[in-house]
Amino acid sequence: MEFSQALDAHLKAIEARDLEAYLATVHQDASVILPNGTLLRGKEAIAEFHTAWFGDPDWSLRAETVRAETLGEAAFALLSVEYDDLDPEGEPYQKVYYLTLYFTRADGRWLLVHDQNTFR
Repeated sequence: MEFSQALDAHLKAIEARDLEAYLATVHQDASVILPNGTLLRGKEAIAEFHTAWFGDPDWSLRAETVRAETLGEAAFALLSVEYDDLDPEGEPYQKVYYLTLYFTRADGRWLLVHDQNTFR
């Protein structure tokens, strides 16, 4: 599988809130840094967070690739994201941020090893 196909599958799993498909793209030792600075370490912690997030029906996101590169057994993508959600009072809000995804090829598959969200 080409990296572009793996990236597409990863993003589609997020948009579809498909936890099983999402976790199939995540390395066992992956890390995620959330926009508030929280660090999630390991697939189990990432799965726990995404179970709750995917269970929230109010959000949507649109991601546009700014840059994607494959470097041997590693690849990364820099995405510009528009995220829409409702606050606790039910009022809509939007966040615009950069998302950097770093993947490695393991057993012929591209797996996410690091996800960094940074608000603009």
